[in-house]
Amino acid sequence: MQQLHAYWRMEYIEAPRYPASMKRPFTELPALGDDRAAFIVHRSRFTYLVLNIFPYNPGHLLAVPFREVVELEELRAEEHADLMAEIILAKRLLSAAMKPDGVNIGFNLGSAAGGSIAHLHGHIVPRWNGDTNFMPVIGQTRVLPQSLESTWTRLSAVLPEVLAAA
Repeated sequence: MQQLHAYWRMEYIEAPRYPASMKRPFTELPALGDDRAAFIVHRSRFTYLVLNIFPYNPGHLLAVPFREVVELEELRAEEHADLMAEIILAKRLLSAAMKPDGVNIGFNLGSAAGGSIAHLHGHIVPRWNGDTNFMPVIGQTRVLPQSLESTWTRLSAVLPEVLAAA
């Protein structure tokens, strides 16, 4: 058997997670009053950006409307516009802070499409050339090189300059 030494993983493993008592995390997170603890990176009028606690890659953000809706069609015009503006901000923020080679942006609408939380949210996932390797395919394991806390700090540090440039 070969050994995989990933000493940096302990920082990720020990990073805080949402309390198990949260039944509606996308509604409850903004009410916590501590954006750092909730991993909320930015708030706009109708939408907020939060780090995904089960990310595909470091920096995986979710754009979430404050109002609890399930379908895109349920959003009002100003919420549509605000959601798209937050997605664009997320892309700019990831580009400035993490320098990805590309970005995946999308929605999982309905349980058959992979939607696991019945509250509309968009995924903004930074991608790097070679970021997918044998681990997810053979080992059924995703290796994340950065903790959520470190990612939040990194994104928050560049947020003011990204907002100023917008």
